[in-house]
Amino acid sequence: MAQRAGGAPAGRAAELRNKLVDQCERLQLQSAAIAKHMAEVLPAKSQSVLTAANGARELVIQRLMFVGKVCENEEQRLLENVHTEEERVHQSILTQQEHWTEALQKLDALRTYLVDMITNKDDQGLVRAEKEIFERTEVAEGILEPQESVKLNFNQQCVQSPLLHRLWASAVLSCITGSQEILIDEKTVSPHLSLSEDKKTLTFSPKKAKLDLDCPDRFDHWPNALATAAFQTGLHAWKISVEKSCAYKLGVCYGSLPRKGSGNEVRLGFNAASWVFSRYDKEFRFLHAGQPQPVELIKSPAEIGVLVDFAGGEVLFYDPDSCAILFSHRETFAAPLYPVFAVAHHSISLVQ
Repeated sequence: MAQRAGGAPAGRAAELRNKLVDQCERLQLQSAAIAKHMAEVLPAKSQSVLTAANGARELVIQRLMFVGKVCENEEQRLLENVHTEEERVHQSILTQQEHWTEALQKLDALRTYLVDMITNKDDQGLVRAEKEIFERTEVAEGILEPQESVKLNFNQQCVQSPLLHRLWASAVLSCITGSQEILIDEKTVSPHLSLSEDKKTLTFSPKKAKLDLDCPDRFDHWPNALATAAFQTGLHAWKISVEKSCAYKLGVCYGSLPRKGSGNEVRLGFNAASWVFSRYDKEFRFLHAGQPQPVELIKSPAEIGVLVDFAGGEVLFYDPDSCAILFSHRETFAAPLYPVFAVAHHSISLVQ
């Protein structure tokens, strides 16, 4: 009995010893794997990361150098265009100066001659000199009055560059989009629209809401609304979510835009006081002064951005996802501009 009792602990110890041996072997294999990982894999990964990082740096440098070179070439080309245009205008002005200087000399000489005829000739002498006087005065008839000429104006088209335009717009949009908050003025909201509490979403309804239509700021027919504040200097950009609507207008207008009635003087894009990007079903257009210009798009954008360069005289519509320019229009703005909105299907929302 004692022998069997002693055998049980011995067996248990042997079993435990075998497990510990197995555990040691596993730890040894685990340690060897870790050591190999540290000795081979991590250094290789480190070298791979270094190579990839160097390649990425080189790619950035190469691409920026390429962009820089293209920009330098474009800069040189445009500056040469400016210089050439400046020289052309100056030469035109010099030519005009020479022409009118000569004309003044002829007119002064003719006037002196006529004064001399009037002063020094008696009646008979004046009559005898009639033919000569007539021939001399024909010189004055050949000198026309000065007229305004486009040749004397600097042509800003000389600096038009699609490349510069796209680069400039992308740079501006990446810097200022979202930097300013645009809110919709509820006093201007059409009775066909409802405005969200945060003053950023307009929702269309065919049925007019019961609003104060006597309010002078409110549009009483077309489904329009203005932002709360206007601007008259600098660069400004904002984005509008339009994915829920297939009938809307977005853009800018003067505060003088009429608010009452159904005439074109109130309808966005059909007067000289508003500039808008318009969608109706699958038709996209830029509208100003009743002269629509079609905009060809491959797909309907989920958002549309509006960029205004007041000093540069440009309103630009773009796709925020790609910064692709959808349409741009140049104008010399004569008054502060309000962001303006219209929606005739579902809703649109300002996006910060």
